[in-house]
Amino acid sequence: MTIEDTVITSRDGRIGRIVLNRPKALNALDLGMLRACAAILETWRHDPHVDAVVIEGAGDRAFCAGGDIRFLRDGQLSGDRTEVDRFFTEEYNLNMTIATYPKPYIALIDGICMGGGIGMSVHGHYRVATEHAGFGMPETIIGFFPDIGGTFLLPRLPGELGMYLGLTGQRINGADAVHAGLATHFTPRARLKDLSAALALDGIAALAAFNEALPPFSLADRRASIDHCFSAPRVPEIVARLEADGSAWAQDALKALRHVSPSALYWTLLALRRGRDLNLRDALDAEFALTKTTMAHPDFAEGVRAMVVDKDRKPAWQPARIEDVDPARIAALFGP
Repeated sequence: MTIEDTVITSRDGRIGRIVLNRPKALNALDLGMLRACAAILETWRHDPHVDAVVIEGAGDRAFCAGGDIRFLRDGQLSGDRTEVDRFFTEEYNLNMTIATYPKPYIALIDGICMGGGIGMSVHGHYRVATEHAGFGMPETIIGFFPDIGGTFLLPRLPGELGMYLGLTGQRINGADAVHAGLATHFTPRARLKDLSAALALDGIAALAAFNEALPPFSLADRRASIDHCFSAPRVPEIVARLEADGSAWAQDALKALRHVSPSALYWTLLALRRGRDLNLRDALDAEFALTKTTMAHPDFAEGVRAMVVDKDRKPAWQPARIEDVDPARIAALFGP
């Protein structure tokens, strides 16, 4: 067994285990954790005794709540992005490693799975979600965009579900994540430890025995509305279609859009549309370039301040309204 401060790795029967071990921080990723995970995956890649990799989060509150955005904000505000760029480079390389790993990679997802946690799980072969899992890409609420390959993943969900989730930042539960394609299996929390033990004995064959029938998709009766409203080519048109819909669901979606960064809505819409035509490597490269321009926008520092640093939940966006965002300024963030 190898124990780093925030990552625990071990060999257990037929599998290699990774435990993200920052439960008080909801297992949010820092640079040391990324490096520990990358190093052990490289070791196990060539280990004939490791047939598969299983990754879990410590505690029962989160699989992984994302990256250390306070650290990223501090780096951006310092004027020296060296460590920020290093973080994104190593995180995105790890995402690519997981997506192309030659052995089965199994994420057991119980609790919050957001942002960087999506990157540590959804790129893998198998994603087992419990009824307590909560999947989300809430980056627009901090003036950012769904990265870690989110611009590749979200456009490939059914219909416009990915656009809906990426713009509003709404979270879905474990069963809904299977319906949407973010997870592959559904296992109740009460059986998750038994599944974990069975994986060590039987490898991926154990997954089938613990996969339970899904409850109905909670968004099933909203799919047509989601597809209609979020297929609009521009943010103001999405808003107009939601206003015309008038349902309780549409009102909730409008409330979410009005709460997040207006500018982030615009650049996220563009990034997700472009991501439809990119492979994962190219999407990650495009995301890396976009971190440099979007994080320089005042909404990123302000969003992280409001949600993570001061926690007043009252960001002062620039501009404050969706209607006042200049589309040309947003387009310029993507380069020529």
